[in-house]
Amino acid sequence: MTQRPDGTSPPIAILAAMPGELQAVLDAMGPETRHEIIGLRQFHVGSLEGQPCVACLSRVGKVAAAATTVTLIQRFGVEAIVFAGLAGGIHPDVKVGDVVVARQLIQHDLDARPLFPAFEAPLLGISHFSADAGLSDLLYASATAFVSHDARRSVAQASQGRIHLDRPQVHRGLIATGDRFVHGSQAAGELRHRLPDALCVEMEGAAVAQVCHEFGVPFAVVRTISDQADQTAGIDFTDFLGAAAGVYASAILRRFMSTLGDEAAQRQHSRAQAWPLSGRADDTKTI
Repeated sequence: MTQRPDGTSPPIAILAAMPGELQAVLDAMGPETRHEIIGLRQFHVGSLEGQPCVACLSRVGKVAAAATTVTLIQRFGVEAIVFAGLAGGIHPDVKVGDVVVARQLIQHDLDARPLFPAFEAPLLGISHFSADAGLSDLLYASATAFVSHDARRSVAQASQGRIHLDRPQVHRGLIATGDRFVHGSQAAGELRHRLPDALCVEMEGAAVAQVCHEFGVPFAVVRTISDQADQTAGIDFTDFLGAAAGVYASAILRRFMSTLGDEAAQRQHSRAQAWPLSGRADDTKTI
């Protein structure tokens, strides 16, 4: 993490679209968190696992996510943005309870042909927005630790036995974003045909990605699979949101923020050790 001239570190932003995806994170931030309301959104300023952060509920959809992202960058000067939440699995290898960490994100409903190619953001010349590799690596490691050791027990307990996970996995790849809740076999099949590499579909990530690209701010997106984007997606999503979304988000993001803090402390320790060595070298030259 970088430092400001006053010695403080700029915060990491944590975003989610639904209250059930964010509340456990807000609870973990503790009572010293302060709250600011800007543009009908409440921004929670505090720390998570000892690291400065700003958490916010973006609400659902690309416009809502983009507006929230701009505010985080311009008003709070965040160092990076992490979006966490649920998604529908559309790739055959992705199942309920799995986690997807984005390598790239694309707006599956953006089509300005014949003026611009399908999926391309007009006047940017980009269709696939790449997530920050370093942040994504940390999210992948944090998600892997959770699903390997705690996910099945934690979700079964939180859902009172209603949701049972079968060896959840963590994937990395393309996430598709659009202003549509995909919930039918035909719609999911069409999306798979148009974007065969996409692992899951959601409604905010690529909008956050485009704004971060334009402002030069690193970002990462992590999604937990709540449904298969089929006929029962509405029911499956609602059940998973109430019983397991917060469990996943809190566990993964707390590990992620703790690791960020460990890396920052290690860098600071390395710099502190380098200073006396540098001083002795200068003394030797003087003699």
